[in-house]
Amino acid sequence: MTVVRLRPLVFVALLAGCASNVPAPVEQSRPTPIELPAKAKEAPPPAPAPGGPTYTVKKGDTLYAIALDQGHDYKDIVAWNGLENPNRILVGQVLRLSPPDGSNATGVVTRPIAAPANLEVRPVKPVDAPVASSSGASTEMLKRDPKGGKVPYSPEALERLRKVEGGKAEIAGTPIATVSSPAPVAAVDPAPVTPQPAVAAGAIEWSWPLSGAITVPFSEGSSKGVDIAAKPGEPIGAAASGKVVYAGSGLRGYGKLVIIRHSSDYLSAYAHAREILVKEGQSVTRLQKIAEVGDTDTDHPKLHFEVRFRGVPVDPQKYLPPR
Repeated sequence: MTVVRLRPLVFVALLAGCASNVPAPVEQSRPTPIELPAKAKEAPPPAPAPGGPTYTVKKGDTLYAIALDQGHDYKDIVAWNGLENPNRILVGQVLRLSPPDGSNATGVVTRPIAAPANLEVRPVKPVDAPVASSSGASTEMLKRDPKGGKVPYSPEALERLRKVEGGKAEIAGTPIATVSSPAPVAAVDPAPVTPQPAVAAGAIEWSWPLSGAITVPFSEGSSKGVDIAAKPGEPIGAAASGKVVYAGSGLRGYGKLVIIRHSSDYLSAYAHAREILVKEGQSVTRLQKIAEVGDTDTDHPKLHFEVRFRGVPVDPQKYLPPR
């Protein structure tokens, strides 16, 4: 048996050749981080133009609650402030509570028409008509008269013509009076316009929306209206004729709520309904069924009823008939 001996140098070369087949470590390249543009901050809503009442939004406010407290239709506040979403108002936002200057209730802005810059205004020069005086009238007046003013020939007409030439002007037997300057006309001041008063509460015919007993009376500190006991599903009638300005459940603590405007000053509110039977913008008559008694956002069935004068809660029993 032949033994092959490898020299140390050959053995080292073989090891080096084997080591050269091992791949070199690959370094993974890290992707270059992409810088995203900073999110643009939302611009604050524009403040209303000066003039007229305003309200600054506080934490926890909703537009529906603001409208009720201020005695307005929330749709009017939306229009007056150009709001795109009535459910989105910001703390610190200033809301206008009256129509902008130069606009009416429909939101149409009226502006005066300006005169053109190149328009020249000149006074009209009066034309002085020839006037015959009582002392010496001229026949030029008769000569300038149209043909329709001449009279046919007769001895009487000739005699009158001679009198005109003699200084006594007459036409058809009627003396021509001397025209004097017109008497100055005294300026008459226009009568002051008396603003029409708002509809008084006495002009509104009020009725009880329910026949139940009052369980919680009105209190300026704790209760903005009265609670009336009732059974679930009992019909709720409108306390007076008017227009529905809100029908929904967007006000915390009121559940399903109906608000009716009776005049520019008075509103009535009906809370915790089980079902609402009217829509916003609908006109209703006194005692018309508008909802059913329920217990939404409360612990037992009842009707919470409010009367508001210019947004301020008032005691409903001062307006409702005695029973």
